Amino acid sequence: MLHTNNPIIKHKAGLLNLAEELQNISKACKIMGVSRDIFIAIRN
Repeated sequence: MLHTNNPIIKHKAGLLNLAEELQNISKACKIMGVSRDIFIAIRN
């Protein structure tokens, strides 16, 4: 579990966790309002 007050880190971690939970990167990106390119940058 991630413990931080930084909203940017929380958003990035939330996106990664959602994609893992859904097993669908495109759907997670759509829900979170980010592009797949941003997802790839966060993941790397």
